[in-house]
Amino acid sequence: MTNILHINSSLFGNDGKSSQMANEFVQALRNKLEESALISRDLNAKPLPHLDGERFTAFTTPAEQRSDEQKHIVAESDQLIKELRDADILVLGIPLYNLGVPSTFKAYIDHIARAGETFRYTANGPEGLLNNKKVYVFAARGGQYQDTPLDTQTPYLRHIFGLMGLQDIEFIYAEGLNMGPDIADASLANARKQLASKAA
Repeated sequence: MTNILHINSSLFGNDGKSSQMANEFVQALRNKLEESALISRDLNAKPLPHLDGERFTAFTTPAEQRSDEQKHIVAESDQLIKELRDADILVLGIPLYNLGVPSTFKAYIDHIARAGETFRYTANGPEGLLNNKKVYVFAARGGQYQDTPLDTQTPYLRHIFGLMGLQDIEFIYAEGLNMGPDIADASLANARKQLASKAA
């Protein structure tokens, strides 16, 4: 059984190009696998609360000292971490907003990147606590940013997942989507060609 965790974060839900690519990839992947189980999360339809002092304090309070509200907050985070820990493949649909990840996806990261759970501090620096797994990122951009200093999204995702022990990350880009239909169509066609190849 292959466990797939699929997360979309476009403001346009399933109409977003990043969501469409991720959805197509998940379907193609499941068609190839003999047995698979899927957990999908749409962070636009069901956003997580953004990190605040109350939530951070709940994470850092010893379990035996947590209030009922803190236990509820931590249980939500624990469930997200369990989904990630149990997954064999992680598929992410992530558009580029203002040169970064959507705020809903950052909220997701803030619930799973927890010291003592998905990484720990050591004398030699942080150490990831998750077993490595394959991560596919379907990145949709209105402009063309790949391999330029303005693409802060790619290094951020590599660093934050690397912090937790996930190093095997592949990016499939669809760029220039707001630069005219010819550029957009060619970019999406190229991304879908990569998508089909990787799913196979």
